[in-house]
Amino acid sequence: MFVSERMTSPVLTITADVPIQDALARMRADKVRRYPVVDKHGKLIGIVTEGDLLNAKPSDATTLNVWEINYYLSKITVERVMVTDVITVTEDCPIEEAARIMADHEISSLPIMRGKSLVGMITETDLFHILLEMLGSRTPGLRLTVEVVDKRGKLYELAGIIQKLGGDILGFAAVLGSRAETRILTLKVDGVKMEDLRKAIEPAVETIIDVRETKFD
Repeated sequence: MFVSERMTSPVLTITADVPIQDALARMRADKVRRYPVVDKHGKLIGIVTEGDLLNAKPSDATTLNVWEINYYLSKITVERVMVTDVITVTEDCPIEEAARIMADHEISSLPIMRGKSLVGMITETDLFHILLEMLGSRTPGLRLTVEVVDKRGKLYELAGIIQKLGGDILGFAAVLGSRAETRILTLKVDGVKMEDLRKAIEPAVETIIDVRETKFD
């Protein structure tokens, strides 16, 4: 999966000369938490978040009364508070690479570029939705979490067991286990009874951490 498949496009943008109070009002109206900042030619020159706007203040605000503070705030533009060192990715960036970049740089979004043109945005919320899909979180079924020895063919073995029971795997995720040689797997399974799944899987894994039925009203 590439970011182009899940990015928001077209992108809502703002220019650097907009007063921060207007930018904040627009942000709330658009129900977004960030804007890429573009120049008059549409070129990306920065990014501004809701936090940047809310934290903006005149340097000497502590000596001013409320009316003076509001006056000075009305003069501060997006250019004063935006981040100009913007990290971007291209449309063919794998979604997991985008997630790694966001985590490593502690940022909540990435502008998506096609050459010099801004064509989309991917955010942490988009990644949460992808995680929900990967785990089959919106689909009724059995949620099975096991710890297994990290060796070739283990997932194939578990899938074969579930297939023999007449079940289907609707979602899957893997993370590091409690030891260097193990992995923790979470599978969303449909078409199998809980006790049948537990009995069939138990001999093939180190530990059954959890198995539960998920339902939705």
